[in-house]
Amino acid sequence: MDDIEIPQYFLCPISLQIMKDPVTTVTGITYDRESIEQWLVTASPSENAVCPVTKQPLARTADLTPNHMLRRLIQAWCTSNAVDRIPTPKSPLHRSILLKLIRELRKSDQRDSFLHVNALKKLDELAGETKNHQLMAEAGVPKAVALFVLRCVKEGRFLGLEEALRVLQRTWAPTSEIKRLLEDNLDFVKSMWWVLSSDLENAVKTQAAIVLKRVLEVASLGLKERLEFDFFTQMVKLLRANTISQQGVRAVLHVLIQTCPSGRNRTKIVEAGAVLELIEMELCNPEKKTTELIFCLLALFVFLR
Repeated sequence: MDDIEIPQYFLCPISLQIMKDPVTTVTGITYDRESIEQWLVTASPSENAVCPVTKQPLARTADLTPNHMLRRLIQAWCTSNAVDRIPTPKSPLHRSILLKLIRELRKSDQRDSFLHVNALKKLDELAGETKNHQLMAEAGVPKAVALFVLRCVKEGRFLGLEEALRVLQRTWAPTSEIKRLLEDNLDFVKSMWWVLSSDLENAVKTQAAIVLKRVLEVASLGLKERLEFDFFTQMVKLLRANTISQQGVRAVLHVLIQTCPSGRNRTKIVEAGAVLELIEMELCNPEKKTTELIFCLLALFVFLR
């Protein structure tokens, strides 16, 4: 392809690569969608971005109009020059699709279990693309999924729980809506404890540990001080069992670090056998990130006495 002369107007002004999904901004310049969306995302929240070519103001939420004619020209040129043909781009995700899936998820009748799982699988697929995360958070997906998880635990149901935790993990954003729901919600923390204490697959427990870590990051001090001894014994059991992934282990260590500043919690953590377990973990030469968390937690036991 180095010997083929590519028409300049096929190249994105940002990436300088052939455009896969050309879109035109209000300034009249065409860019590859992925490049211009990334450009807008990285703009300062306090001010508008500017068009990379014209330097005119360009709102972060600016409309991007698909340039179908240019895309067809690029595809035809690729075919005639034996260059891999660019795929037809997927339609951008619309808020209405997410709201429909949320409505399906909110149906409380257990006879709608198939509908719940189907909605969660679609949300999971959408959450697999990073570019969808912001819109999913703004549409209220994390809150809807968190409420679904609470309902599952309350009713003792496992169906859809794995997908729900994965969606919540992927789309998590500490929005004001999420903080209002979870910052003092002991029931949700207990629901994660229930998952971690269950016989579910270790992959599900890893997801639950990561979600628990993120919940405690926004939780109030009052909630953390209401955690019971059984909560900490289960955290130590997870470390001792060494059955969850390293990512899950680090999440559990973060949970202990976040709850440690409370004197009563430190006592509970020590009585649960955490100190000996942390030392034994370190003797097994864990990953560097895990080692750093182990020493951080041990230091808290020493300096916060």
